[in-house]
Amino acid sequence: MRFLLLGATLALAPLYGSAQDAGPLPATSQAPEAKSAEATNTPTLGTVIVLGRRENLVGETISASEGSVGRDEIMGRPSGRTGDLLEFVPGLVVTQHSGSGKANQYFLRGFNLDHGTDFATFVDGMPVNLRTHAHGQGYTDLNFLIPETVQSLAYRKGNYYADVGDFSSAGTARFTLLDRVPRGTAELAGGSYGYARGLLLDSKRVGAGHLLYALEAQRYDGPWTGLSEDVRKLSLLLRASGPVGSGQGQVTLMGYRNRWNSPDQIPQRAVSAGLIDAFGQIDPGDGGNTSRASLSAGWKGMAWGGDFAASAYAVDYRLRLWSDFTYLLDDPVHGDQFEQVDRRQIYGFDLSQQWQRGRDHWRIGAQGRYDDIDEVGLFHTQRRQVLGTVRDDTVGEGSLGVYAANEFRFDDRLRVYLGARYDGYRFRVDSSLPANSGHAAAGIASYKASLVYRPWKPLELYASWGTGFHSNDARGTTIAVDPNTGEPASRVTPLVGSRGAELGSRAFLGQRFNATLAVWALSPDSELLFTGDGGTTEPSRPARRHGIELALNWFPTEHLSADLEASWSRARFTDPDPAGPHIPGAIPLVISADVVARSAGGWLASARLRHFGPYPLVEDGSVRSHGSTLLNLRVGRKWGRWGAYLDLLNALDSHDHDIDYWFASRLQGEAPQGVEDVHFHIFEPRSLRLSLRYRF
Repeated sequence: MRFLLLGATLALAPLYGSAQDAGPLPATSQAPEAKSAEATNTPTLGTVIVLGRRENLVGETISASEGSVGRDEIMGRPSGRTGDLLEFVPGLVVTQHSGSGKANQYFLRGFNLDHGTDFATFVDGMPVNLRTHAHGQGYTDLNFLIPETVQSLAYRKGNYYADVGDFSSAGTARFTLLDRVPRGTAELAGGSYGYARGLLLDSKRVGAGHLLYALEAQRYDGPWTGLSEDVRKLSLLLRASGPVGSGQGQVTLMGYRNRWNSPDQIPQRAVSAGLIDAFGQIDPGDGGNTSRASLSAGWKGMAWGGDFAASAYAVDYRLRLWSDFTYLLDDPVHGDQFEQVDRRQIYGFDLSQQWQRGRDHWRIGAQGRYDDIDEVGLFHTQRRQVLGTVRDDTVGEGSLGVYAANEFRFDDRLRVYLGARYDGYRFRVDSSLPANSGHAAAGIASYKASLVYRPWKPLELYASWGTGFHSNDARGTTIAVDPNTGEPASRVTPLVGSRGAELGSRAFLGQRFNATLAVWALSPDSELLFTGDGGTTEPSRPARRHGIELALNWFPTEHLSADLEASWSRARFTDPDPAGPHIPGAIPLVISADVVARSAGGWLASARLRHFGPYPLVEDGSVRSHGSTLLNLRVGRKWGRWGAYLDLLNALDSHDHDIDYWFASRLQGEAPQGVEDVHFHIFEPRSLRLSLRYRF
């Protein structure tokens, strides 16, 4: 099925291009790392040289919360997992409470984003967020991405941009992939706890274009007591790019498979009583396997008196995930393990057209997506064997979004951005419980506005406002009966709106220093949520979040750079409730710092420090996490065609926690109602990883 799907899309490849990467109006539709053609009133889509944080974005963006990261910065930072790439977004925290093959958990601007519900992520124009997912709405698994194939990362926080809709209330990240490399790379890496990785990356000139290929294989056992994580990961990339007609086109094939055992979060009381240690497990049967295959095609160039960009993609995705968080609470005989199954194909397109007319820059676009979900299921299991079905559904979910945006420059100092979009959705659910089958439809309009003032050349001031949304799980739009109790269940709002505003500034002082400061507020509408772990809906209270963010980037020499990022947020429920006003999992303080030094002789040394402060685990604030601090180091050298790099992860051997939760679970011999307790996932201990690289 997947190869038929990919082959059909390949036949359409010359017709499409990646509109997701076409980038905004000077400030919004082009990736921030590219100087906009509109700034010179000359429409062009030529070669882009990515400078990342060194680039002067004054005059190019519509908020202080936009930025970009280049390839050199990405490759210079020590990192233990692929999802950590998103921590280049200032203030965003990436954690893991389970095995290496599962999507990470994300936190930003006072949100526990779960696996990506309010943060939209794209890889080369393809949306990564999975809607109506078995494990969580907006599920964002980046493990298929090979870090060495990333050309740049462009990020935008807030819902102030018309060219993105679903899941973007807190922000957006777009990864752009390489078209070619100057030399091929072969790399072998090994390290603590059975870590091993191999990489092959190269490109060849084919006619007027290039063919790039990459292959990554990884295994990892992990430091866990009585459990081997047994990660077996394989990723591949094949990409053809070059001139097509009056523009540039590319066709990209990506494939990914992974299997693993899950070291899930564990109860503090079990560690305190000596039943297990901090690296132990209650249910060693948790784990999963997943696969992803995609084909995308893109084209961008001059058309209709402006710049036209188009893309299309097809994705085949599979997941089987076994989890057990409460042990013997619901079923004291067989245990509470459950399996979540997701099998789907995704088809989509993105079209955009831009025009520059004097001081006016216009962009219009259309985006469509259809999720053909063959199965999204929840089952009660024991040691991965199915005992019963909670619910098992087939879902069709389609959406179409259209938008228009205008940026008008009054003069070199003042400009205004106005945008609007409309998104329409249709849901079809065929459930194993006939009462929960049905159809639903919904639409939502979003509006955006920014005012930008430049009092003097190195400084720009911003005032931004916008509305946005995230879609809810399709199963919640037609639910009538709780599959666990048989009682009536309330249906969710299909599309959940949000309102955001921001005041900010950006300073660029030569090539040596730049800084951004933003004060923001964001309020999602109150709603019911569909929870994939339970198969039914639960209420969510209205809330408000606001905060302040500061980012400083210093480049004292061509060989030394330093970044300091700090964000503080306040997240509170706004309705009166005896439970309390605190939002569990909302991290108030995040601080990170990076230093990278390179020498003319090929040496590299870098350090990455990340700290997030204590956060509430219950609504009244009586139970809080302890926060955490993590330090990663890298040292390496290139000589000739060879390179060697040594990473020291968790250099301080911190025993802090990746994440903490508060909920009830039941261990053997405990009362039937269980015990409310902190459940945590500890940092992996200090570990070494050595990689040898050969360029050919």
